[in-house]
Amino acid sequence: MPRTTYSPGLDHPTPITQDPAPPALSLEERLTLIDAAMTVRLDEAAMAYEVNTTHIPITPFDLDDVIALPLTPTLQPATPCSTPVAALLQRAHHRLLTASWCAGTSQNEDGALCLIGTIRFEANRARGLEMSAVTVLMDAIRRQFGDRFESVPTFNDSFKGTDGQAPIRILGQASDLARARGL
Repeated sequence: MPRTTYSPGLDHPTPITQDPAPPALSLEERLTLIDAAMTVRLDEAAMAYEVNTTHIPITPFDLDDVIALPLTPTLQPATPCSTPVAALLQRAHHRLLTASWCAGTSQNEDGALCLIGTIRFEANRARGLEMSAVTVLMDAIRRQFGDRFESVPTFNDSFKGTDGQAPIRILGQASDLARARGL
């Protein structure tokens, strides 16, 4: 093998050495760097916002001009409906909201009414209107519960021992359904 010799007066190429790769940053270190960069950007944005909005006049408002509402909701009287069945169901719904509901009987000794009893009371002997309202109510029950209940009294009585919110709510939904159907 031939031997390479270098003369002392000539420039010889020096081997190029690269800097070693920087050590990999941990997740915590990367998050800290990103947090610092975002803080700088947010500070710059806040400064730009202050500069850009200094010319906008601000008028303070009087707290007496603010409308104060009661903290607890109050029951509003039923709004009139355009259809007779929807109006009947809405009156029955309102009666159960303001009076009380019962299960197991159409009217208990305290005067509380079940779903059918309330519809019958509000229909005021208009049997055709009463039957139409019960039909729409049963449709509303089936929409939400399927064929689980065979009649309105079965549905009503299944909530015995509760506060009756589900039967009262379904009566309001039946009123909306009757209004949508134009009944």
